[in-house]
Amino acid sequence: MFFLRKYKTAILIIALLVIALMMLSFNLKYGAEGGFFSKIVLQAVAPVQKGLNASIKSIRDAWLHYIFLVGIEEENKNLKKKINELKSVIISYQESYLEAQRLKKLLSLTDDYNYNFIPARVIGREQAALSKTILINKGTVQGLKTGMPVVVPPGLIGRLVDVSWHASKVLLFIDENSNIDAIVQRTRMQGIISGAGSRGLILKYISKTQDVQEGDVIISSGMGGVFPKGLLIGQVSHVDRLEASLFLKINVAPFVDFSKLEEVLILASSGNKTKQQ
Repeated sequence: MFFLRKYKTAILIIALLVIALMMLSFNLKYGAEGGFFSKIVLQAVAPVQKGLNASIKSIRDAWLHYIFLVGIEEENKNLKKKINELKSVIISYQESYLEAQRLKKLLSLTDDYNYNFIPARVIGREQAALSKTILINKGTVQGLKTGMPVVVPPGLIGRLVDVSWHASKVLLFIDENSNIDAIVQRTRMQGIISGAGSRGLILKYISKTQDVQEGDVIISSGMGGVFPKGLLIGQVSHVDRLEASLFLKINVAPFVDFSKLEEVLILASSGNKTKQQ
């Protein structure tokens, strides 16, 4: 009752409009000529009908626009999904291509030496201040033994120091515990290459009277039976003649970028390699 009293006027107006619309519809349906009252009703209802039609059109347009936007959003999601899928495929193809190029270089290295090579993949690395080692995914099951040389294009990177069944540790020659018998390729002077960590390599025990120049290529000498002769090691980057020393201080830059090692070759044995015709 309170509701009826509070909204009595509004309810009355709505009721009159409904009755008027019913009368107007009746007249239109049966062809009855409207009297004065019908004309008044028509005049009063016309603006309301116009506003109602406009409101309905606005609601319909808004709904259609919403449907359109939802469709566009769904289409965009599908397109983004397809783009991401294509990107993944492209990246996969790029990785496969780059891996094929690296493996091609590794295989080309096997033609230069009369050795049996065992390929391996780098699966871990230790790059502390004093220790420079990598872990590879081959071991005794594949025929690896401690002391075997490890190479990549363009040359030597280190040797096996710890071998298990399916994994091995490689001591890189930039490790401070690494020493390799080496030769200055141009002059044939022999010395010892020692690792210097992040500073690269140092060529030791070359007399100050010897001719060593920046740019000279350093190779393995083959002495000691650990590394075959002629493996590329690095290039002289700086030479100092210190008055207080009997030997030259020679810095050597490695040919290999040790931060990019992914696949390597282990020199397993010599003299038994069968060349492919």
